Amino acid sequence: MLKYQARIYVTLRPSVLDPAGVAVQSGLKHMGYDNVEQVRIGKYVEVTLDAESEDAARQQLDIICDRLLANPVIENYCFELTQLSEAAGVKG
Repeated sequence: MLKYQARIYVTLRPSVLDPAGVAVQSGLKHMGYDNVEQVRIGKYVEVTLDAESEDAARQQLDIICDRLLANPVIENYCFELTQLSEAAGVKG
C-alpha cells in the first residue's frame, strides 16, 4: 500500500450565485479595493489515505467527493494528489 495526500478544492459552479463571495467583494470595495471584480468562496479539504496505486487513490477520491464533499448539482471539485511514502511495515 502507498500513502497519499489529496488537496481537494470544492467551488460553486459558475452559474450558481455565491452570496458569501458577493458579501466579501462588497466588504473589499468598502475597504477601498475597487479593482476586485469578483470573489468566489469555496472549501478546501485535505485527505490522507492508503491505496494500492495512484489510479486507485484517484478513483476513491472521486467517489468521496461525489458522495460527500461536493454537491454535484451546484458544486465542482478538483484535487491534487501527492504520494507521501510507502506504507510503514512493508519490506521489499
